[in-house]
Amino acid sequence: MRTRIALSLTAALAIAAAPTAAGAQRLSGERPSAGSVEEGFWTASDKAERAARTSAELNTDPALNAYVRGVACKVAVEYCGDVRVYVLDRPFFNATMAPNGYTEVWSGLMLRASNEAELAFTLSHEVTHFERNHFLEAWNAEKNRQNAMLALSVGIAVLGATAAVNSGSAEAARSIMDATGNLIDVVYLAGMTAFFRFSRENEAEADALGVRRMAAAGYDPRAAATIWTAVRDETASSQFERTRKSEGRLNVFATHPLTRDRIASLEARAASLGAGGDDGRARYRAAIRPHLSAWLRDDLRRRDYGQTLFLLNRLAVGGEDLGVLEFYRGEAFRLRRQDGDLHLAEEAYAAASAWPDAPPQAFRELGELRRKRGDVAGARVAFETYLARAPQAEDAWLVQDSLQSMGNPT
Repeated sequence: MRTRIALSLTAALAIAAAPTAAGAQRLSGERPSAGSVEEGFWTASDKAERAARTSAELNTDPALNAYVRGVACKVAVEYCGDVRVYVLDRPFFNATMAPNGYTEVWSGLMLRASNEAELAFTLSHEVTHFERNHFLEAWNAEKNRQNAMLALSVGIAVLGATAAVNSGSAEAARSIMDATGNLIDVVYLAGMTAFFRFSRENEAEADALGVRRMAAAGYDPRAAATIWTAVRDETASSQFERTRKSEGRLNVFATHPLTRDRIASLEARAASLGAGGDDGRARYRAAIRPHLSAWLRDDLRRRDYGQTLFLLNRLAVGGEDLGVLEFYRGEAFRLRRQDGDLHLAEEAYAAASAWPDAPPQAFRELGELRRKRGDVAGARVAFETYLARAPQAEDAWLVQDSLQSMGNPT
């Protein structure tokens, strides 16, 4: 009996782990047939898109949305009429393209891409999922595996129950039923492992074809690896040990390859295509500049100050927007409050104040830190500058009160 169960298990695991055929390439303007499974995906995607249009997180800047859509159309010329792009103010690294062409690009991604080429790779990756119908492919694969697992689980249960009845003793029956339950658990785990392994295969295909697509659009293919290198290094800079260790190993339920393996693969593919191409750094920075302050403020709400400080260092490499970046560096240190952080925060606010794009709040925070450590003259200068720059600020009366409490200058 155990031999029969083992043979059934081996056969069904092979079915559960077997990949399905690769998804067919989508045609431009193609729509699913009525009543098909894919139409169900489109209906759900249409609903999500309608919700996005009225979401409080939707970034409504027409210039920014037009810019991101322009990059999407550049890397996906044949699907430009099928794709609708929405920038959402969410402080996490993410972009996704639904089966109906509804595309989300999150502000956390926009902050972490250092140039247009890095954004172009991310969008090319998502276009490949769209082009290759990975949503439908994954659904079909999962449906086949679920059917196989269900049939196998029922078969094992029946065989186990029959063996238990014929075992001749209560102890033997319990042993057989325990073994039967364990085998059913193995079937479930094997099926789930196969599903997630299949997802990683889709991700690898999206990376490979995405690099080719961005290079064909004239972008430097090396940007594909640089953005993931930055993601890896930011993860290693996290405030939280669990996050830092998240790239240490690949568990069976991970849907993406390990970042180090992904980087190596992307570097090899870029080398095969040859270096060169546009990175669009100046265009990209001009597009995101009006949103830097709001996005960095949102990023601080994640409370992972190690990652925020890494991000600020990367944004500052070109020597641009230093008033804004130094202010938020000061905010990260002030909020983190580790040993020595208030001193570092004061230094950052002072550095920000030297640049014309420094937010007025940099002078308020600088004044407050100087006041707390007894630098009355320095605090007065900072507070007066804040009031001159933001005379209508809601907290202007508090700053004036602080000035009065310090007395008249001698």
